[in-house]
Amino acid sequence: MGAPARAIPHASSRAAVLDVIRAAGTISRVGLIQATGFTGATISTVVRKLIEDGLVVETGRAESTGGKPRVLLQLKASSRYAVGVHLDHSGIAYVLTDLSGAVVARMTRAGAGTDDPPAVVERMAAEVSTLIEGAGIDRARVLGIGLVSPGPLTPASGMRLAPPVMRHWADFPLDERVQRATGLPVVLGNDATAAALGEYWSGAVSGSSTFAAVYVCTGIGSGILINGIPYNGSSGNAGEIGHICLDADGPECWCGARGCTEVLAGPAAVVARAREDAGVARAAGLAGGNGRGHSSVAADFAAVARAARRGEPGARAIVDRSARYLAVATRTLANVLDLDRVVLTGQSLAVAGSMYQPVVQEELDRAFFSRATHPVAVQVSTSAATAPAIGAATMVLQSELVPLQPGTRIPGGLARPEQAAARPSGT
Repeated sequence: MGAPARAIPHASSRAAVLDVIRAAGTISRVGLIQATGFTGATISTVVRKLIEDGLVVETGRAESTGGKPRVLLQLKASSRYAVGVHLDHSGIAYVLTDLSGAVVARMTRAGAGTDDPPAVVERMAAEVSTLIEGAGIDRARVLGIGLVSPGPLTPASGMRLAPPVMRHWADFPLDERVQRATGLPVVLGNDATAAALGEYWSGAVSGSSTFAAVYVCTGIGSGILINGIPYNGSSGNAGEIGHICLDADGPECWCGARGCTEVLAGPAAVVARAREDAGVARAAGLAGGNGRGHSSVAADFAAVARAARRGEPGARAIVDRSARYLAVATRTLANVLDLDRVVLTGQSLAVAGSMYQPVVQEELDRAFFSRATHPVAVQVSTSAATAPAIGAATMVLQSELVPLQPGTRIPGGLARPEQAAARPSGT
């Protein structure tokens, strides 16, 4: 049985129908009635308008079950596009996705560094144009830009409390300036939450009701989705597991607390410990005091991770220590939210995820509070390096095409794909 229309958390019947078609891949009008609870007349009207707008096309027929085969519908992926931008001091990632969320083009450029925000925005605008033009896409088909960065964020003033390396971005009206520079609508968000949304739209975690993306780039965070809807908290900063206290007497964190996950297990902590060990520093190519020219924390962490993967014992011990701390923080998150899946993602875990995954999985298998009721599956993202940018583009698709009512949930089992017969539609 499909969920009744009143239980579907979309802002309109159009949004609900479009989202069900997206989730199902291919589905008939009858399938839409069953999935949404809408009347046949409503489905007919909405589908006709979606086809007229070029968002949906008829594509073949379902296998016959005795009657006339049903005409199948699917998104016209090339009808609309969205840009996703992940702004970080160590790098800026750009992706262009089609209506289905599939990546059409991507590129990575130099990060924000210590440059003034207005200069970075000007560069970002030029790079967005390069991305769109390089893909040969009509700019009129681009719905907007999803822009994500490290939190905490505030809707009105951007990064009010920024990490030390981006402290000069505090109170900068990021979305307003980027919208003015590009002429495209901008949706601002947290990078970890965007990464989680991207995993969900890609289908990597479609079977999970409550999951988190544990995100490690230069810092540590997490994005949380409950029945397909991001949980943002009061200000869009939910899931900050990088600032769970693991040692009340531990080192001071930039956030003002002590013993946070990030200060104990984050990439900067890994790099600092590697530099303290002359053998590890040499093996990882970090020798030479306090830095290597313009090398970033992310690049240095990747170097340590590669040394660990090669079997350098000191580097492996440092990475394993970081993984154990991250595992404990992840278990805390899983206990609080009763998660059923965790995805490890982010630029740093794109390099080191294979070493972190078994440690996190073992911790959850051993000590997750509800382990007797259900397990928590831990997987490494297949798009860890660009997951926030992909999720940022997804934010645009969701906000522009399938907006949700706040404070509601997507019912489970909205739609199941119908099997298409190997023949085109005749109508």
